[in-house]
Amino acid sequence: MNLREPLALLGGLSPAAFMRDVWQKRPLLIRGALPLVADSGAPLAPVTPAQLFELASRDDVESRLVIQGGKASKGKAPVGDGWRLKHGPFARRALPPLSQRGWTMLVQGVDLHVQAAHELLQRFRFVADARVDDLMVSYASPGGGVGAHVDSYDVFLLQVHGHRRWRVGPVDDASFVDGLPVRILERFEPTEEWVLGPGDMLYVPPRWGHDGVAEDECMTCSIGFRTPMGTELARELLQRVLDDVEADPDEPHFRDPPRSATETPARMPAALDAFARKAVDRLLRDPSQLARALGEVMTEPKPQVWFETGLERGEGAGLRLDRRSRMMYDERHVFINGESFTAAGRDATLMRELADARRLTAQQCHRLSAGARAVVADWVAQGWAHDD
Repeated sequence: MNLREPLALLGGLSPAAFMRDVWQKRPLLIRGALPLVADSGAPLAPVTPAQLFELASRDDVESRLVIQGGKASKGKAPVGDGWRLKHGPFARRALPPLSQRGWTMLVQGVDLHVQAAHELLQRFRFVADARVDDLMVSYASPGGGVGAHVDSYDVFLLQVHGHRRWRVGPVDDASFVDGLPVRILERFEPTEEWVLGPGDMLYVPPRWGHDGVAEDECMTCSIGFRTPMGTELARELLQRVLDDVEADPDEPHFRDPPRSATETPARMPAALDAFARKAVDRLLRDPSQLARALGEVMTEPKPQVWFETGLERGEGAGLRLDRRSRMMYDERHVFINGESFTAAGRDATLMRELADARRLTAQQCHRLSAGARAVVADWVAQGWAHDD
């Protein structure tokens, strides 16, 4: 991808300019971000409503149903009581009739299950893969929405069917209305308002309030980018490091210093405090430990992801990553689906190419070392990659 080439997807901005001037700074409305029909003739929407409802009926797909109560004024979702939130899976007969106003079905991770959704997500790879969360698709009957809310992540809201009215504004007080099953802002004063039609897209930075209400039957793709909190990320990294620690049988045990008799037996010994601190420092002394843990955490598949195993690598074939696979790298490691590998030289170059392009040609695969080819064959057997 040429980072300095203007893109219709970004309203004529280049990826470099968008990330410099817009990303995490301000909302941006983009008319005609994508054509209604792709070059292949495929429709803009990666799924039909019927296909979305079928996904929502599956145990391995995360889905939610929001049904509104209360009264709504034009372009605004109701904020009174009567909101209902249900979690899937949903049998089709359990969903409200299409003629009923004010309900929304949200299906997470559609990119994991539908190739067209996966390909749509690839258009946004000017943002690091480590930041990608998923592509969610929402279906709404007229008047449907989830109320005014804020997200902790960056999101592109791509309208793929019908029309949705969006109101957006900064939020000083992120308090939510008490007693509701959905997190609706108690105070929301939008500063801008637009109606988006198919092909239009709205970028909303983290912590900006937004409220989308369906003008008619509509579908919206939400391309979300996670923004982990420092404490949350540190907890995951430390746990990953600890999981890899093996006790050394020759490691010295704590020894009390001479003349350690005490008249205050409940007081924590200073020598034991120092011993513990040195043990922690020693554990984290190698910076590659945290680097490896970070790559493993950021490529860990979501709990509902599973792969089809048992395939064999074909002789002389190319290679492509499964759409569910998360693969990244740093200076010393290659990471895939929560596992890490060290790579150097030509193997490292080719593995990085696989992570960036998500495929290797047969000629590139032939250049891998015997050890790397064995690793790749194991990935195919686990369903993480496929012959191409």
